[in-house]
Amino acid sequence: MGNLLAFEVEGRVEAGCDEAGRGCLSGPVVAAAVILPEDFEHELLNDSKKLSEKQRDLLRPIIEEQALAYGVGIVDHEEIDKINILNASFLAMHRAIDLLKIKPDHLLIDGNRFNPYPNVEHTCMIKGDGRYLSIAAASVLAKTYRDDIMNQLHEKYPYYDWKKNKGYPTKKHRAAIFEHGETPYHRKSFKLLSDEQLSLKF
Repeated sequence: MGNLLAFEVEGRVEAGCDEAGRGCLSGPVVAAAVILPEDFEHELLNDSKKLSEKQRDLLRPIIEEQALAYGVGIVDHEEIDKINILNASFLAMHRAIDLLKIKPDHLLIDGNRFNPYPNVEHTCMIKGDGRYLSIAAASVLAKTYRDDIMNQLHEKYPYYDWKKNKGYPTKKHRAAIFEHGETPYHRKSFKLLSDEQLSLKF
């Protein structure tokens, strides 16, 4: 489990919040908020980026079963294009917090910025998903829920290799956009092609 902490302040009801999909070229941004019991522990739980897909899939039902409350918020590609990815990430977190059946006293936010949630104070933490169990749990839920969405979209648009890249800007993904064009699920406000590809296209 490493040195992840259960709380920032003991005895306070804290919800950890994290998002997945910010740097992707396609699909939604997904966030989760998780309130864990005081005695929660699991030797695998860590920042989702340090876990394998198999480990994340194993942890998800454990987190969902044992969390005192959790919520998952989604902001789709069209909303991202309208309000920009940073605001979309904050909105996804707000939607996740809206779904918590217990109102937290405090929010632990992964990252260095956040739009305040009404009537709940927050603390932003860079690499918080490697510091606090609740943020690590939120990172696992956000990542697995988003991966499920991208796996389903892959069935409709197999050229883009979303099953493997989940919408991130890999060479194969960009090559498919260059060859086949963009899908309705691509983020129009993002730079979908590399400079080299753009110079070839125009």
